[in-house]
Amino acid sequence: MKAEDLRTKTPDQLRDELISLRKEAFNLRFQQASGQLENTARVGAVRHDIARIKTILRATEKTGAA
Repeated sequence: MKAEDLRTKTPDQLRDELISLRKEAFNLRFQQASGQLENTARVGAVRHDIARIKTILRATEKTGAA
């Protein structure tokens, strides 16, 4: 997921996406602990996507409050 694509979304859409990514990260952690995880790189990718969304949300909050 690219930051450019995320910047075009509304804050509500970003929050929904954040919730779904957190659920996915939770499921990936369980798969990893039980040895069922095949794509280990997905864990890092989800973490990076979560960080991107949180960064964009924070930036929009700062500019909206200013």
